[in-house]
Amino acid sequence: MNWYTIENIDQIDTPCLVLYRERIRMNIDNAVKLVKNIDNLRPHVKTNKIAEVCEMMMEAGVTKFKCATIAEAEMLAIINAKDVLLAYQPTGPKAERLNNLAQHYPETEFSCIIDELEVATQLSKIYSRSGIMLNVYIDLNTGMNRTGISTGKGYALLEKIKNLPSLNIAGIHVYDGHLKDPDPLKRKQKADDEFMAVQKLIDQIELNLKRKITVVAGGSPTFPAHAERRVECSPGTFVFWDWGYKHQLPDEPFEYAALVVSRVISVVNETTITADLGHKAIASENPLPRVYFLNAPGSKPVSHSEEHMVIDVPDSSKFKPGNVLYGIPVHICPTVALYDRAIVVDNKQATTVWKVVARDRMINI
Repeated sequence: MNWYTIENIDQIDTPCLVLYRERIRMNIDNAVKLVKNIDNLRPHVKTNKIAEVCEMMMEAGVTKFKCATIAEAEMLAIINAKDVLLAYQPTGPKAERLNNLAQHYPETEFSCIIDELEVATQLSKIYSRSGIMLNVYIDLNTGMNRTGISTGKGYALLEKIKNLPSLNIAGIHVYDGHLKDPDPLKRKQKADDEFMAVQKLIDQIELNLKRKITVVAGGSPTFPAHAERRVECSPGTFVFWDWGYKHQLPDEPFEYAALVVSRVISVVNETTITADLGHKAIASENPLPRVYFLNAPGSKPVSHSEEHMVIDVPDSSKFKPGNVLYGIPVHICPTVALYDRAIVVDNKQATTVWKVVARDRMINI
C-alpha cells in the first residue's frame, strides 16, 4: 500500500487538503539539520498558515518566524512565538494593526521590513505614540524586482532612518526567490555572487551603527546556500513541499507532506474523466497541469473551471465515479489558502482536523 493511502477515506468528503504529520515532522527535522544552528532558522509561515504546524516547529526548537500578513503574525503570537518578522512593508491600516498586535501581545517581539523613508516615518510616529520600540529590517532587492531597495541604495536609506524615534534598525532582509536553477551548484553560485554586494553593505552598516546586525535571507530554493552563512534562513515551502520544488530542486532533503484529495465525478469518454478539483480547490496561477495524481499514472489535466477538472487518461474504463485521486499540487502555498481546514493523517488514518486559521485576513486585530 502506498504511503499516501488513507484507510478511512470513505469518511472523507472531497475535495480536501490532507496533511501527513510524520512527513511534516521529517521536513522540519531536515531543515534544522541543514542550518546546524537552530538560531539561524526563521521559517516563513505563509505556506502553512496553521497554528499546529507552527507549534511542531516550536517543539523542534524554532523560536523565530517570518510571515506575510497581520493574521499570520497574530496566529504566531497566539501560540506564544517569541520573535515574529512581518516580511511585508506595512502601509495604511496595516501599520496601525501591527502596532496593535505589539500592544495586545507584549510577550512576542514583532518586527517588519521597510524600503521607503515615508513608510519608516509613519511607523515612527505610530510607535512613538504607543511608547513601543519597533525593530525594522531594510528590505533589499537583489533581482527579484518585487519589493525592496537596491543594495547600492541601502546605506543611504539607513542614514535617513537611523535617528527616527521608536525605530531600531535590526538588520536587512534579502529575498532571492528568482534563483531557482535545478543545478544546485549554479543556484549556489548565483546566490553567492549576489550576496557579495550584500556583505559589503552589512559591513558598512555595522561600522556605522557600531554593532552587529541580523540578516534574514533567502527562501526554500536558496536555503542550502544561505545555511552556510551567518544569516537567518527563512524557507517556507519546505514544510509541505510540492511538485514544482520537488522537481526543480531535487537536491533539497524534503518530501511531500500535503496532498489534495479529490474524487472522480464523471467518466466522459474512453480517455476522459472529470474530478471535483476546480479553481476553488487548487492553486490556478500556473499553466496546466496544476496537479499530478500519484495513483493515476499517465493522467493529465487538460481543462480547469470553478468546480471541475477534466483529465485525460490512457483508459477511462479503469475509473468510475467515486474513485479517489491523490494529487500533488504544483504550488502548495496558495492551495493551502483555499481551504479553511486540513485533515491530518497518522499511520494511514485520518485522525483530526486543523483549522487553517491564518487563511483569514483577520483573526482578532
